[in-house]
Order: sequence, then C-alpha cells, then structure tokens
Amino acid sequence: MINNVWATRKDESLVGQKFLIIQLMDKTSELDGDIVVAADFIGAGTGDKVLITQGSSCRQMQGIEHSPIDAIIVGIIDEGKTESC
Repeated sequence: MINNVWATRKDESLVGQKFLIIQLMDKTSELDGDIVVAADFIGAGTGDKVLITQGSSCRQMQGIEHSPIDAIIVGIIDEGKTESC
C-alpha cells in the first residue's frame, strides 16, 4: 500500500469508506508499477503488503453489493515466500 486517497465528492454508497493507493507486485514479488485504488474494510496501513480482489467478486461482501467498487483489500500479508515450481 502506497498512500490514502481522499474524495470530497463521491457516490452516496461510498461515504465514510477508506480508499488506498495500491502498487501491484509481479509473481517474483517485485513492484511492477501498476497502480490500483482499492477500498479498505480491514484497516491496512502505509507500507503493508495486501491481498486484493478486483471486479464483480469484490462486491460479494455484505453491504456493498451495489456499490461502484472495482477493487477491495481482503487481507494483510504478514509474510510471503516465492518459490519456483
């Protein structure tokens, strides 16, 4: 997670929701430069590695089924290891 996002005007269903700027990683755990804004329901912080889901699957959480959200943080990664297959 890189930073927070503030919006003074947004859809009514997003009022009070926290959004974070996320930089995606590739399969070797290197940052690849792609940036995503994701809703944060779990309390991630700056510098945390997070797990996100995107698309219609991110709106499966109760209470946001009809919100205009395309990415959501679903976990904070404590430790990760990349092994070749």
